[in-house]
Amino acid sequence: MQPRERLLTTLQHKEPDRVPIDLAGTHVTGISVTAYKNLRAYLGFPPDQPFLTDKIQQICLPSDDILDRYGADVRGVWPRTSSIDFEDRDDGEYLSHVDEWGLGYRIKKAGGLWYDLHHSPLANGALTGDRIENHTWPDGGDPSRFEGLREQAESFRKDGYPVAMRSLCAGLLEMATRIRGMENYLMELVTEKELAGHLLDKILEIKMDYWETALDHLGDVLDILVEADDFGTQASQLISPRMFRDIVKPRQVELIQCMREKAPDAYIFFHSCGNVRDILPDFIEMGIDILNPVHFKAEGMEPQQLKKDFGKDIVFWGGGIDTQETLPQGKPGQVREEVNRQIDILGDGGGFVFNTVHNIQADVPAENIEAMFAAVHEAGRYQ
Repeated sequence: MQPRERLLTTLQHKEPDRVPIDLAGTHVTGISVTAYKNLRAYLGFPPDQPFLTDKIQQICLPSDDILDRYGADVRGVWPRTSSIDFEDRDDGEYLSHVDEWGLGYRIKKAGGLWYDLHHSPLANGALTGDRIENHTWPDGGDPSRFEGLREQAESFRKDGYPVAMRSLCAGLLEMATRIRGMENYLMELVTEKELAGHLLDKILEIKMDYWETALDHLGDVLDILVEADDFGTQASQLISPRMFRDIVKPRQVELIQCMREKAPDAYIFFHSCGNVRDILPDFIEMGIDILNPVHFKAEGMEPQQLKKDFGKDIVFWGGGIDTQETLPQGKPGQVREEVNRQIDILGDGGGFVFNTVHNIQADVPAENIEAMFAAVHEAGRYQ
């Protein structure tokens, strides 16, 4: 099978020839530039300068020699967003910038592995409707974000690959907590519900402008539309299921409906770390086709039960190996063992795309990456 046929087959909950593999098709399924450079050196490949698909996370797009080596089935196109397109100020200790949302990020020049958020533009003082409206907001629908992407997507399609495209920014809730400050905003979801909703509505408006413009240009050449919002923690959810259904879900439904109308043949990919077990039925009801990353070490996210309860209704993309302990700290044999187990559980009957639990981080040994992909190709074949 060609990669696109392989992926579409598993998205239809059928078994292709093997489990599809994603490496860096999205900004949440990629590899740290540090781990990537170490991997190239380990393999004896010449060094290169990879494109950073998310400069904030320091996540890169491997060159074709790596993608081909590991059989990566998904290709991404990369709109101009604030996590890619920025210029830093150098103060000697940090590289820092303020992005188009007014968010301040910085990274240590010596040993920094990713940018930290250190400034939230609406954090100080009382939140008011005027402050929300008068804040300088980005133009989500700026057509220059998408220049050259149609030609790239068409080229990937011609070569037999499915095409994914990321959202403008993090999710509705996550962006609200960044802009207002997490402690402030989580309190205001309770104490100032109307104002908290107003901020969500402003972010929703910008996201919808983004997707409407993007899909007018590209809707017929995209297979996977990537959205995200981190609702889960290691133990439960960041906000209660009741609050999610009351405040966030209706706005998320509006966004997904917009995306569906513009690209009816594309699949909606939704990223949320942590335990989202209690709201997975809501995800399905909202029209989400794909859950990423399947954080199976989080409370309530046991893969056997997830597959049993939701495997006919949602595709699991990720969850092929734990990135907190096994991949960075385990031996190659332990890596292979866990990959085999996860494929056996999640791959049964299709509906599974192999990827790690979130991006491959900087501390992952190259030999474990080799062992992981070797195990996928061995265990991921369907009979």
